[in-house]
Amino acid sequence: MNLFRRPAPSLDDLILDTAGNDLSSARLMPTVARPPQVFVRGQGSWLWDSDDRAYLDFSQGGAANSLGHSPQVLIKALSDQAQALINPGNGLYNRLQLNLVDRLCEHTGSDQGYLLNSGAQACEAAIKLARKWGQLHRGSAYRIITAGNGCHGRSFAAMSASSGGCDNRFEPQLPGFSHVPFNDLPALHAAVDAGTVAIMLEPIQAEAGVIPATEHYLKGVERLCRELGILLILDEVQTGIGRCGALLAEQQYGIRADIIILGKGLGGGVPLAALLARGKACCFEVGELEGTHHGNALMASAGLAVLDTVLEHGFLEHVRESGCYLGEGLARLAYRYDHGQLRGQGLMWGLTLSDDSADAVVKAALHEGLILTAPQPNCLRFTPALTVSKSNIDEMLLRLARAFSRVRTAQLQCRKGIAV
Repeated sequence: MNLFRRPAPSLDDLILDTAGNDLSSARLMPTVARPPQVFVRGQGSWLWDSDDRAYLDFSQGGAANSLGHSPQVLIKALSDQAQALINPGNGLYNRLQLNLVDRLCEHTGSDQGYLLNSGAQACEAAIKLARKWGQLHRGSAYRIITAGNGCHGRSFAAMSASSGGCDNRFEPQLPGFSHVPFNDLPALHAAVDAGTVAIMLEPIQAEAGVIPATEHYLKGVERLCRELGILLILDEVQTGIGRCGALLAEQQYGIRADIIILGKGLGGGVPLAALLARGKACCFEVGELEGTHHGNALMASAGLAVLDTVLEHGFLEHVRESGCYLGEGLARLAYRYDHGQLRGQGLMWGLTLSDDSADAVVKAALHEGLILTAPQPNCLRFTPALTVSKSNIDEMLLRLARAFSRVRTAQLQCRKGIAV
């Protein structure tokens, strides 16, 4: 008897590729609701599935593929580095690790940096760093204040720091975090006490529906941190590396954090994140932060390729111009279909719908060959490649209009009792 014999997949799990081979999702843990398509290749703003159908991708892995799918600069960097050195181990220096940290510090005005594998890991490291600083400078203080509806990752400390969709699954949470309403300075003032070591915020709350902090709010938060002598941590996992039209969103707000968390777009699609620290926040010592793959040469080569590209002359100007063009097009479409508020910066936009039909629109868009995400039931999110062209944006708007029409028709038919 074979105890490890694979059970036959159910019809719901069965997917066929172009060669007619059975592809079953039965063994994959169902942690994400995925459509049935299996994607096999990508280029720029486009993806192709196993039936060779093309899809225009305005999600880009949740803003991870900053330069689009399989950009040549990333392919070359990874290929060249894989032939030289992949991972000597975190206990040894490698040239790519040192170069990337140096470049990040130089262009962000940071004093120290550390490379990790994901935004959640970088958030965990920021929490550790803030608590270590608290032990050194504020006695037994360890509490970190975050904003309501924020999302800092799916690991335990990051999830406990979050409030909303990321925090309600695996009780009990870790202690030491409190949440106050976003963009509410009086509430933040009232929450700070002698046990507080830091305030941690996203400049734009991506998972809450792309909700930007106001300039008045973030400058007020920075001023409060300086007055009370506590740390300001900015979670720029989604907003950093050019996504908002500047290398960091903090530059657009005219503020300066003590700790910055980077991820997603830094690797251009490969797992890479960074923790940056300035001044008094630089207090880690040997043995306090490690990881088997942290700072490995292969991923660092990807980060250097992405960073060098984003810093090229005219690149961020292109992001800002394309972002304005996308925002204007979305605003026209929202008006045409009686939808609501448009929020965002650069190439990160959220469109609030007039009802909770975001999931239906995402499914209809996929039928039209367009990939989008819905962070909230009434909100669509647009995070295309930073290299997106105006023709890509025009094509996206056409496909989105067809998706809106498809959903509206289905809604009217349902109201009339017609089977869809």
